[in-house]
Amino acid sequence: MRLIELLDPLFKLLPEVKTPEVSPPLTKKLMWSGLAVLLFFIMGQITVIGLKTSAAEQLQLFQQILASKIGTLITVGIGPIVLASIVLQLLVGGKFISLDFSNPLDRARFTSLQKLLAIIFCFFEAAAYAGFGIFPALIEPMPGMFFIVILQIALGSIILLYLDEVVSKYGVGSGIGLFIACGVAGSFFWRLFAPPMETAHGMVRGRMWDLLGYLMSGQFTFALPILASIIFVILIFLAVVFVEGIRVNIPLIIGTRGFGGKFPVKFLYVSNMPVILTMALYANVQIWANFMQNTPLMGQIFSFLSWITQPPRISGMIYLEGLIVALLNPAAVSLQTILFETVHALAYLLCLTVLCVLFGILWIELANQGPEQVAKQLQQSGLAIPGFRRDPRVIKNVLDRYIPPITVLGSAFVGLLAGISALSSGALVSGIGILLTVGIIYRFYEELAKEQVFASSALFRKVIGRARI
Repeated sequence: MRLIELLDPLFKLLPEVKTPEVSPPLTKKLMWSGLAVLLFFIMGQITVIGLKTSAAEQLQLFQQILASKIGTLITVGIGPIVLASIVLQLLVGGKFISLDFSNPLDRARFTSLQKLLAIIFCFFEAAAYAGFGIFPALIEPMPGMFFIVILQIALGSIILLYLDEVVSKYGVGSGIGLFIACGVAGSFFWRLFAPPMETAHGMVRGRMWDLLGYLMSGQFTFALPILASIIFVILIFLAVVFVEGIRVNIPLIIGTRGFGGKFPVKFLYVSNMPVILTMALYANVQIWANFMQNTPLMGQIFSFLSWITQPPRISGMIYLEGLIVALLNPAAVSLQTILFETVHALAYLLCLTVLCVLFGILWIELANQGPEQVAKQLQQSGLAIPGFRRDPRVIKNVLDRYIPPITVLGSAFVGLLAGISALSSGALVSGIGILLTVGIIYRFYEELAKEQVFASSALFRKVIGRARI
């Protein structure tokens, strides 16, 4: 008996959202998705009892990517869910856990184990945030307050876990994707158009008002960096939309002379999963860097990893804005600082791109999207490639020409684009958040269009049936 089979009794105790016996209509799916997003925003406004509202600066970058808001019930966001996925991918990919994904029972075990690990990581990350220097001290040193804080943060993330399950079974798209997209979009418009308001740190307002103020007063030197960030956001948005439409269509037929079809292999074949997994890994590196900072050797190692996994800044600004200011006013920043941060930027881009490629290659195998798995699925569905024998090995050889190279190129592209956008537009919105949001919205649109086609087909068949009667 395998080790994972010993956990079957425990898997049965895990709460589960029941799969609907009949697929809900599109209006109800949209209602469930909207309700999940509404609850996500409400949880993001509920402050955890026992914590100061200020948060660690080094984790601000990951809030949008992990659909989190530090200091609230969604402090750790989807981080534990993604971390559980990373750990399981490594264990399965390294053959430490033997699973046959063509077996429905093993797929169910994988899902249950991922849920169990995610729940464990909810408490682990909550403890890391509250107890290892991520947060400032508790407001009141009350007995047991530390555990109360952990419980609040962990339960908030567990609720997100089950909201994601509700959306996947009763809604449209992915709950995790919707949470990320809504969080990024909300943050972008707030940072751009937030009205002037007085805070503990002085007067704060959206960058658009700063831009208009500089332009009206003729201070173009200060307006140019903000304008460049806005332009880069638009360019990145257009680039992702363009790349989403690039694909290779492999012709398919049913039978010897049956109906023809196409199997599309998109340039972004692995979607945005490599970036999500990489940024979740980065966030955990930051947590462990705080935890290990006083340890002699490990502290230095994690300090270096923390440095390389954070976008560089020049004079407190994101790399692009700081570089523009330095070029316009050479006396403001030394040449040594510019060269050092440029090396930092290149290292950041290289590390992000390499990790995205590795996660992309691993993901297609675990998600049954590799050439061998796709070939078996096509053969079992009665599909074949014209001009080739109906043999999974032959189909696999054809798919080997497209899927692995496109996986590497697509993963490298999203990693490189995410890194460049983080260096150029991070003051307005996380560059990686832009990439994720555009991809999520694009796929949500495709899923919505597919649901509309199914609904129209059912209605059409119903009308035809009545006409025949």
